[in-house]
Amino acid sequence: MPHNILVADDDPHIREIICFALEKAGMKTAAVADGAAALQAVERRAPDLIVLDIGMPEMDGLEVCRRLRQKSDVPVLFLSARDEEIDRILGLEMGGDDYVTKPFSPRELVARVNVILRRARPAPVEEEADEREFAHGKLMLVPASHEASFDGKPLTLTAIEFAILKGFLARPLHVLGRDAVMANAYASNIHVSERTVDSHIRNVRAKLAAVGCLDAIATVHGVGFRLGRCGG
Repeated sequence: MPHNILVADDDPHIREIICFALEKAGMKTAAVADGAAALQAVERRAPDLIVLDIGMPEMDGLEVCRRLRQKSDVPVLFLSARDEEIDRILGLEMGGDDYVTKPFSPRELVARVNVILRRARPAPVEEEADEREFAHGKLMLVPASHEASFDGKPLTLTAIEFAILKGFLARPLHVLGRDAVMANAYASNIHVSERTVDSHIRNVRAKLAAVGCLDAIATVHGVGFRLGRCGG
């Protein structure tokens, strides 16, 4: 079945470009021009992913994402006309999965959408037997069902956050550099900045801290990151 993508941008030309590129890649699209309409569209039918412009009038993309995250973990790819680091960090900290700056390459946008969708897609039935569960201390990950928990308390993680944590659990004694952390979450041809990596790590730490895990990921200065004891 083709993926359903919701495109929210107040510029009709941008909406047309994005929808054309996504449909050419075999996806179905719906387009809205403002944040309120985006929330209404999600209520009517939850998409597989939202391409969400930050700079929309009345209700911007950050506020849309904040409201979405109160009840939905639908993947979000942010768009912005400004290459402002604060926008990028805020977007990721609110639960966005990735960030693209305008003007953008439609091919790159489609590639990033595909990466996020692959991470969010449950494993096919024939592959589930090969997706072992991961446990470290009181932390548990079940990739086949995209479930995570700490000391029995469920964790709500985005696809990127889940993939990052899975990478640490797969090599619990290793120190992972930023490149290695992102290789676990993104396709090798997708470039993300160091600050994007740090934002994702900060989000994972915050979500684990909220359920009582205060030693989830340790920083090894000048090298990278290492999985903590996780209450073990």
